[in-house]
Amino acid sequence: MDMLIFELERNTGKPLYEQLYLGIKNAIISKRIEVGTKLPSKRKLAEFLNISQTTIEIAYAQLLAEGYITSKPRVGFFVETIDDLPYVEKELNPEQVKPILKQTYRIDFNPGMIDLDGFPFSTWRKYAKILFDEQYKELLLTGYPQGEIELRTEISKYLFQSRGVITSPEQIVIGSGTEQLLPMIIRLFEQSNGYAIENPGYKTVNRILKQNGQTVYPITVDDEGIRVCDLEQTKASVVYVTPSHQFPTGAVLSATRRSQLLNWAAQDSDRYIIEDDYDSEFRYLGKPISSLQGLDKNEKVIYMSTFTKSLMPSLRVAYFVLPKSLLSKYNKTFTYYSSTVPRFDQHILAKFMKDGHFAKHLNRMRKIYKKKHDHMTEILETYYPMVSISGEHTGMNILISFPHSLSEAELKQIAAEKGIGVYPISDYMIGPVESTEPKFLLGFGGLCLSEIEPAIHELMQTWGISRANP
Repeated sequence: MDMLIFELERNTGKPLYEQLYLGIKNAIISKRIEVGTKLPSKRKLAEFLNISQTTIEIAYAQLLAEGYITSKPRVGFFVETIDDLPYVEKELNPEQVKPILKQTYRIDFNPGMIDLDGFPFSTWRKYAKILFDEQYKELLLTGYPQGEIELRTEISKYLFQSRGVITSPEQIVIGSGTEQLLPMIIRLFEQSNGYAIENPGYKTVNRILKQNGQTVYPITVDDEGIRVCDLEQTKASVVYVTPSHQFPTGAVLSATRRSQLLNWAAQDSDRYIIEDDYDSEFRYLGKPISSLQGLDKNEKVIYMSTFTKSLMPSLRVAYFVLPKSLLSKYNKTFTYYSSTVPRFDQHILAKFMKDGHFAKHLNRMRKIYKKKHDHMTEILETYYPMVSISGEHTGMNILISFPHSLSEAELKQIAAEKGIGVYPISDYMIGPVESTEPKFLLGFGGLCLSEIEPAIHELMQTWGISRANP
């Protein structure tokens, strides 16, 4: 019985059976109890340790399940032969790994924020309540790999009416964001000569491409969008662009550049364009910009978009539209694929769109964001000519630039110390770009209308920038 003298702590949160199980297990691993040794009966060990037989039974059962002991009917329990296992004593006070916390600010000009008060909770809740019912129990099973046909049908209708995208539900693939969909597209072009991306642009896209072993060519963006003449000097066979509202500069790809880009793709059978229709729903001046996909006559454009800005980032519903010429390859490549978006969420969104609520929501949010956009523009104009603005009239952020003796990094730090979150354009640089003065993105989506003016004034005061006409 000496071999099973364990110190059981009765005034602790750890159950006695677990303490006993760990004690015997560690003794077997460290060979303090030899292989083949018979363990005491449950009754004897219970009496010796002054604990219940049930406690002994649970501990023995766990050891038996994990293969540390074996049971012989009417004979007892014996220590089993096990392979040598690495055994490391745990530190009594192991160093705690601190979780990565999201930076929070008192005033946040984050361009990715949306207006939380504008979400149609009651309508969304109504559809959720309808669908979470026994009559829709089939939604508990795995659905169609490309996404629910009901949602793909509604997306197809919406894209044609609002963006001039010509597609059928069969060409649409639904997934849970760019991070999940872009690697799928990469698989379709395994023999590509590399990807050209906008600079500045989405750093996430750059990371995804490089993590998938792709060569990346950063292409400079100017007032007319991506410089196609620079693209033509690379070996890239696929280009990733945001033509309707370039992020983060806000530039709109000019008609000339659109033609040049489509002609570039048409010159080689291996060339394709990935069109990310960023922020296209929110344009405040003039008619909506037509999509590249709608202008494409050679099936060279893969159209991508999400419901991140139009509804909510946490919904995690995104999609791409494949040219018909790529459907066969897609189907062969992704025969194993299952949609990563829950079926219930897809059907809620489909019903929300089918009954016209999505269009109503967009119209309402467009008015809300236009008021915020116009108000921010109006306040920033009081700092002209010290502060210049660009990228306005579309999206949920404005780009400002101004001469200053401090760098973007220093200005960002000064603002952060005052509890103000700002986002320099250098955060979005993929490669070196000449810049003569600091540039920052100021998002207004997450700010209340009444917060915008005092927030702008406080930021400018923090940076030592005065209004032209105080």
